[in-house]
Amino acid sequence: MKLNRRTFLKTSALGLAASALSARSWAQVAGANSEIRVAVLGLNGRGKNHLTSLAKVPGVRVVAICDPDQLVLDHTAAELAKTGVAPAKFTDIRHLLAMDGLDAVTIATPNHWHSLAGIWACAAGKDVYVEKPVSHNIWEGRQLVAAAKKYNRVVQAGTQIRSGEGMQQAVAWVRAGNLGKITASRGFCYKRRDSIGQTDGPTPVPPNINYDLWSGPAPVIPPHRNSKKNGPVHYDWHWIYAYGNGDVGNQGIHQMDVARWFLGEPGLPRHSLSLGGRLGYVDDGETPNTQVVIHDYATAPLIFEVRGLPARPDAAPAAAAAMNSAEAATAAAGTMDKYRGVSIGNIVDCEGGSIVINSYFEARALDRTGRLIREFKGSDRHMANFIDVIRSRKTADLYGPIEEGHISSALCHVGNISHQIGRAAAPGPLQDAVKGDAPLAEAYGRMAEHLAVNGVKLDQTPLTLGQPLAIDAKAERFTGAGASAANDLLTRDYRAPFIVPQLA
Repeated sequence: MKLNRRTFLKTSALGLAASALSARSWAQVAGANSEIRVAVLGLNGRGKNHLTSLAKVPGVRVVAICDPDQLVLDHTAAELAKTGVAPAKFTDIRHLLAMDGLDAVTIATPNHWHSLAGIWACAAGKDVYVEKPVSHNIWEGRQLVAAAKKYNRVVQAGTQIRSGEGMQQAVAWVRAGNLGKITASRGFCYKRRDSIGQTDGPTPVPPNINYDLWSGPAPVIPPHRNSKKNGPVHYDWHWIYAYGNGDVGNQGIHQMDVARWFLGEPGLPRHSLSLGGRLGYVDDGETPNTQVVIHDYATAPLIFEVRGLPARPDAAPAAAAAMNSAEAATAAAGTMDKYRGVSIGNIVDCEGGSIVINSYFEARALDRTGRLIREFKGSDRHMANFIDVIRSRKTADLYGPIEEGHISSALCHVGNISHQIGRAAAPGPLQDAVKGDAPLAEAYGRMAEHLAVNGVKLDQTPLTLGQPLAIDAKAERFTGAGASAANDLLTRDYRAPFIVPQLA
């Protein structure tokens, strides 16, 4: 489908708003000294950070905000009013994109909206900052990459670790061979995730939420979750496949992006495998809370580990109760494992030492004895970089170009696909399956120890041994055993009128 200005407005049911987009405003490119007018889409989570980040960038004005939850929308507007900011309010992205005087959008919606919102924004002539993962599935991520090219837009992926000057230096230093050949590039997400509870039927959607708009490209399914903190709609969608991608796609996208960045690998791996499960409690969540994903790259293996159960179960309830938010609770003492001092971060093992990253923008180089060789430090200027490139139109200067964001997001999706079409495996057969792969066997050993501490008996509640997947990286499709079932999960059935157009 040719998604030009006319067809965008028509297919998005915005014909009445077409007059708001004059030919001049559609073609206008922000100049080096002009004000950049930005809208923020999705306000209940990362959108708050977007507003804070944008407020720190000179020459930027937030002119609109959008959220299908009227209470969240009104509360955000009231908070902005205290700072003298009075943006237009929208519940429907299509109406927002038809407004006059808008240069760019930042997208912090749930994952299932990321690609479509980005594509629609590109088609409407807006530059785009899109949160991680940039897609809900591999196919639609590639369409977003194509949209950026087709409409000549600046599209920044929200992989903000790439913006740290110290991290950029560390990557260049390792790639220059200062620690010898990379032997394994590891990422870790040891972040406590409590049960979201179990319902015995659909839970009512609060009247303040337009659930049709919230669901967007996904089916309109009555929610089956109702945690005390997040209610039936917000946040816990991360653990439901219709909307989210589990912690592999929530936190893991950052660490897999960094791991691949150090490897210098531009595309998907040759093979991938997941093992894991949702263990330690029974709830309405679907995605694993304990998982290892290994990607077979020519340079070195990329291994990512998720652990969502506490390191010290006896201390976890009291620690969590003392915190004000789910994110803060993960930092409570005694609730996270660590591997060589890292609970959320990366370790890049090399012949001559390792890089250890346990802060988003700082890295330490150690020799083989653990002696500190060099430190790399920096800070986050990802949003500022996005605005810089809007002004310059030099997309090569983007810290998080959409192609890189797409590939790293696809790594998350590949891991989930392996898991989804895998099978339950008893401890003996599972150990037999991984023993020939030393990095995977090592990660599995740590996983088994973590589960044992939490009282999980794998002979009673077995892990899922994912389908080993062979990948045609150029085509972004699977081949060999399990390919048919895996390729079925490359995309989804979209719900009109929220259909991702095929552009690539």
